[in-house]
Amino acid sequence: MKITLAALFLLSAALARADEYALGPDSQRRPGVPEGKVVHSTWSSSHVYPGTTRDYWVYVPAQYDSAKPACLMVFQDGRGFQSETGSWRVPVVFDNLIAQGAMPVTIAVFIDPGVLVAPSDLQQNRYNRSYEYDALGPRYARFLLDEILPEVGRQYRLSADPNDRAIAGASSGGIAAFTAAWERPDAFRRVLSFIGSYTNLRGGDIYPNLIRKSENRPLRVFLQDGYNDLNIYAGSWYLGNQAMARALEFAGYDVNFEVGTEAHNSKHGAAVLPDALRWLWRDYPAPAAAAPPRKADRRFVTEILDPGNDWEAVGDGYQITGGTAVGPGGTVYFCDAGASRIYRVGPNGKPEIFKRDTGGATALVFGADGSLYAAEHGRKRVAAYSPDGKVSVLAAGMEPNDLAVTLRGAVYFTDASAHRVWLAEAGARARVVFDGNQDGNLEMPGGIRLFPDHSLAIVADEGSRFSWSFQVAADGSLVRGEPFYRLEMPDAEEKGPARSGAAGLAFDTEGYAYFATQVGIQVCDQPGRVTAIIRNPSAADPSGVVFGGADMQTLYVTSADKVFRRHLRRKGVLPWRPVKPPQPGL
Repeated sequence: MKITLAALFLLSAALARADEYALGPDSQRRPGVPEGKVVHSTWSSSHVYPGTTRDYWVYVPAQYDSAKPACLMVFQDGRGFQSETGSWRVPVVFDNLIAQGAMPVTIAVFIDPGVLVAPSDLQQNRYNRSYEYDALGPRYARFLLDEILPEVGRQYRLSADPNDRAIAGASSGGIAAFTAAWERPDAFRRVLSFIGSYTNLRGGDIYPNLIRKSENRPLRVFLQDGYNDLNIYAGSWYLGNQAMARALEFAGYDVNFEVGTEAHNSKHGAAVLPDALRWLWRDYPAPAAAAPPRKADRRFVTEILDPGNDWEAVGDGYQITGGTAVGPGGTVYFCDAGASRIYRVGPNGKPEIFKRDTGGATALVFGADGSLYAAEHGRKRVAAYSPDGKVSVLAAGMEPNDLAVTLRGAVYFTDASAHRVWLAEAGARARVVFDGNQDGNLEMPGGIRLFPDHSLAIVADEGSRFSWSFQVAADGSLVRGEPFYRLEMPDAEEKGPARSGAAGLAFDTEGYAYFATQVGIQVCDQPGRVTAIIRNPSAADPSGVVFGGADMQTLYVTSADKVFRRHLRRKGVLPWRPVKPPQPGL
């Protein structure tokens, strides 16, 4: 048979590609290197994923000393990663790198996705891999932290320091690893993601957008992909990983993106695994931390945040906090609806009781005449407390949720259960100025505020991703309403359909709106776009948000039984002192 030069060229190119990603010496057994052990177990007692069963394996290095907490690394799709004869050979790589001192003594947990076994051989099992791995939100991280790792921790001493914890996976397991660290940076700080599925299998393509807008997590992230990876109905894997890498770089993360030529397989990832681990654990025990963003980049969240100032607790132990308001001198007030009390943050920075027996007040706002207006949800009324202590009722028979006051003392208030916005004025019966049942899709009207110049009324919708903007007519009517602010949404969770949870809102002097939502304090510019997301101060959903303090640059947030504050670069507005924001960039 005659072989042409072209055929020889193609053959040599193919052989070169085959050798390009050959496993190196760190993936092979070496004489004299202490070998760890791998123990197999089964887990079938999950509460997060009821009825599922799965295999998992625990690797314990020979150097493990029960007197000292070991570092931890979790691998999704564990069966393939734990095999010494497969592509990845993680136990072999760990043995070699630990012996070299290239990574710390680390226990590895290799875990498979869950399967709901069918009752009969004539029926098919339900396979949970995509549901667990491709989904956004904290569910999978909660499964690891509440179920698997405590079980492993009964036998081995694991470090609780998030800087000592890494998580890894390939394909859907790769995005699962990133999601766990993104949601719980208090538990995982180091991420290895091979051929990660940052595509729209279950909404994962949103990550580059969220990374650019959100306050940084203290994560170190290694990404790997090949330009021949999948390009299917859910998107392009290579473009998804490129977008992730560029977003993480833009936001100032410690990120490394290893690009190859392979398709959706483990060849390239397995070949670079030893060096990826070296990079991930480099300089240990120095903490994995984000680098400062490049000066050439304009990143709104860094323009808003004040460096060196994080969330700090103001008070806790309340029943149901909310209804934040700012009073004269920047003094902040808030409600404890459960205890039917109103608190004021005193000069010493600590809350003190301002009023008792407030009718389950859920919201407060000060008016131009110095009166404090309250949405007394328990008494089904809107009341005003004048500076001399007198109480007047402006509306009754509704269930007011939040309120806003005009300069002439007219009060707008929301009624979430009736899907309405009302206007109450002295000497007149309250009237509906927007009916979500008829006039538009306003599902759960929550927070309401007037725009800084009082030309518009903004209504947060807890049940939708859109919050509304209305023009205030001369007679107080709300006209020309639009679902104007488009908020980022969390993934659907067990507690029900996905919703923004937009409760309270506040404005700064630039005309930016600060919405308290499930995914964070979302900051929208004047045209209604989310430009920044400040992380929530606690795991509970925030309920109220207001600017206060002597300089009006401290953001106060209520969350479940706690109150927090954080100093920002932006300045808030006083509700009785209108200001005209600058014209926005469109």
